[in-house]
Amino acid sequence: MLMNDSQVQTLVEALPYLSKFKNKTIVVKYGGNAMLNDELKNKVLQDIVFLQCAGMRPVVVHGGGPEITRMLMQAGKKSEFVSGLRVTDAESVGIAEMALVGKINTDLVARLNTLGGKAVGLNGKDSNLIQAKKHLADVYENGEVNLVDIGYVGNVEKVNTELIDVLLNAGLSPVIAPTGVGAQGETYNINADSVAGEVAGALKAEKLLVLTDVRGIYSDYRDENSFLSTLTFEKAQELIIRGKIDGGMIPKVRACITALRKKKKKTHIIDGRAEHTILMEILSDKGVGTEVVKELK
Repeated sequence: MLMNDSQVQTLVEALPYLSKFKNKTIVVKYGGNAMLNDELKNKVLQDIVFLQCAGMRPVVVHGGGPEITRMLMQAGKKSEFVSGLRVTDAESVGIAEMALVGKINTDLVARLNTLGGKAVGLNGKDSNLIQAKKHLADVYENGEVNLVDIGYVGNVEKVNTELIDVLLNAGLSPVIAPTGVGAQGETYNINADSVAGEVAGALKAEKLLVLTDVRGIYSDYRDENSFLSTLTFEKAQELIIRGKIDGGMIPKVRACITALRKKKKKTHIIDGRAEHTILMEILSDKGVGTEVVKELK
């Protein structure tokens, strides 16, 4: 198929970015509706394969909440949430691990390889990749904060980058399920946004791209006219405290903050529902979504 002038011009405009980001590590947090719609799923994965073929070093961290909920229902278990986190008993964490590692991770790796990529699936237990400890949920009652044990839900203590570096140096793209391993070998289910932020920070990645189901960050999530194309992580923290960033966007913004504190250069929250937003963000001046930075230039 012959390329038209517009397609050629697009490639020419992308050239400086292809050069700039060659051999750079790009962490992509993949989740939301982009994982549920089969056509969108392939568009996202095509973007990731493109990055790899263009000489970049993509690392994928994926979620899987809906699949965990579905498998728990099949097992006769109802999902209960505290402060936005799933209460996870010993049986539930085993089911979550099957959903994340056994099904979703395997499927993504197979799709990436079928599309021409070179992907390898990982989870937190592989070479102690993600060391974790129990997370206690914050529950606000009568003006006081109480810490509640919600089971096998974890926080990242340490990311072992050695294994990831070995794979990246071999030209392979790690695809990481958000599970962690405790001091006694126990499994912890961890918020995928949090894992992505920690991984990006530990790798000192060039960029962290967080896919979500909205355009980006708004100064007030109830007002579509308040969209923010750029903001500092201090401003982002302020919006969280004031209740202007709510629900599932909070862990995404906190993932950006975590990465920036660990000397990650730039973070982006982009709409995974739109086609090829990963390439649009990396290979153009305009970009898409919201860029979260340490400070405005």
